[in-house]
Amino acid sequence: MLKQIQSLAVLSLLVIPPATARAQGAADSAPPARAQAATPSAGAEQQAATNDPNYLIGAQDVLDVSVWKEPELSRQVPVRPDGKISLPLLNDVQAAGLTPTQLAAQITTGLDKFMTSPQVTVIVSQINSQRVYLLGEVARAGAYVLLPGMTILQALSNAGGFTAFSNVKNVYVLRQENGKQQKLPFNYKEVISGKRTEQNIELKPGDTIVVP
Repeated sequence: MLKQIQSLAVLSLLVIPPATARAQGAADSAPPARAQAATPSAGAEQQAATNDPNYLIGAQDVLDVSVWKEPELSRQVPVRPDGKISLPLLNDVQAAGLTPTQLAAQITTGLDKFMTSPQVTVIVSQINSQRVYLLGEVARAGAYVLLPGMTILQALSNAGGFTAFSNVKNVYVLRQENGKQQKLPFNYKEVISGKRTEQNIELKPGDTIVVP
């Protein structure tokens, strides 16, 4: 009789009740709550390409237009060659030549006819309208996006260096200003050695750097 009691006790220890087993299985398969909370949402905001409040939007720039609590009206839009963007309810809206704040105010005024107190944010997510050009004896000649504050040295670094035939002492920038073309000299050797660093000017849209 003692042996039978001991055998039953051993069996009871080995058998896990079905409800307990199901609970343990569910707990094992469930992801940790902290991991879920740390996962970023798919609708995270786009990072701004520029934070300059005076930046003027141009053709081919890409904008993130966000209308608070109105996901149907919020979207990423390119600026067309005619300088306009297309938005629901408003159709074509002039964007080129305005700052992001000015464009947001213009969109807000337009949406006032359709909703109460719309809150609009405009972010420039890609700068494609402002370019500079590198020509001559550089590894990669071509058009490059002009980033805020970009200097001649920074632009030249994008071109992958000079060729063996380049005359780095006589680099120059061609700039159209007030209908006239200016030729601004740039001696690479002097600037990198710390001499006459005022030659390393900040570039403007449309500038052409020539390396003879």
